[in-house]
This record gives sequence, structure tokens and C-alpha cells, in this order.
Amino acid sequence: MWTLESRRRYDRSKLRYPSDMTDDEWALIKPLIPPAKRGGNKRTVDVREVVNGVMFILSTGCQWASLPKDLPPRSSTNDYFCRWDYDGTLGRIHHTLYLRCREQAGREASPTAAIIDSQSVKSAEKGGSRTHPGTMQGRRSRVKSATSSLIRTAC
Repeated sequence: MWTLESRRRYDRSKLRYPSDMTDDEWALIKPLIPPAKRGGNKRTVDVREVVNGVMFILSTGCQWASLPKDLPPRSSTNDYFCRWDYDGTLGRIHHTLYLRCREQAGREASPTAAIIDSQSVKSAEKGGSRTHPGTMQGRRSRVKSATSSLIRTAC
């Protein structure tokens, strides 16, 4: 329910972009970001701004080349995004925020039940059931998917 307190809490009008993180949001995410690697050069980019850049891309759906100039360079932002995807940081952030949302809603941290109906099962099967007499059944490929390997090499 929208109360004056909740409106103030979720007000994003004072942020540079609506996708930018508030201080409270950053306090939740900051401990989950891995520290800079030892032995290399010091980190020159503000990691909070990198996360703001990633959030801008994800919330607007724009291309990396359209990242605003007041955010870190797109190459740095994309590099961190790919690295965090590879090492599981994005998954840990998602899981932490998921648990937090469930707890705020007054639910247990992890669901205790799931409902699967027959339509869900049908749509999950590859090829599904034969509905038209002239259609062929889907076959599983025995070859490794080229698409998944291309996606991995892009990051």
C-alpha cells in the first residue's frame, strides 16, 4: 500500500537516472561485489557507477554503445558485467535480493510448494505432443550447441 513513508522510500526523482541505486540499495549489494584482484593495478573505476551502468542497460534495454557518457565507459561496464556473470556474482546478488523481497512480503525465505499443471508440462517438452498429422516430432541434437558457445565467447 502506498503511504507517505513508502512513497518517500521509493522516490527516485532525486536520482540522476531512475535505474541508479539509492544508498540503501547500494548497502545491500556492496558486500556481494568481489574485491579487486591482488597484485594488479589499483581499481580506477567506481564499482557503484559500474553497477549503475549495468542497471541502466538492463532497465532501458539500450545497446552498450548508447550508455550515457556520465557513466563508466561501456567497455569497462561490459567487462565487469561479463566477469560477474562468469564468476556467479550476478546470481548471488539476485538470490540475496530475492530472499530479501520474500522476507519483506512476510513469506518464508524459500518457497515450500510449487504448482505444475498439465499445460506447463506439455509446453516444457521439446517438440510437444503431435497435434497435426503432417508435423514431425522434434529431435534432440547430439552436437554441442554453437549458440551457447558463441554467447560465452562474447563475454
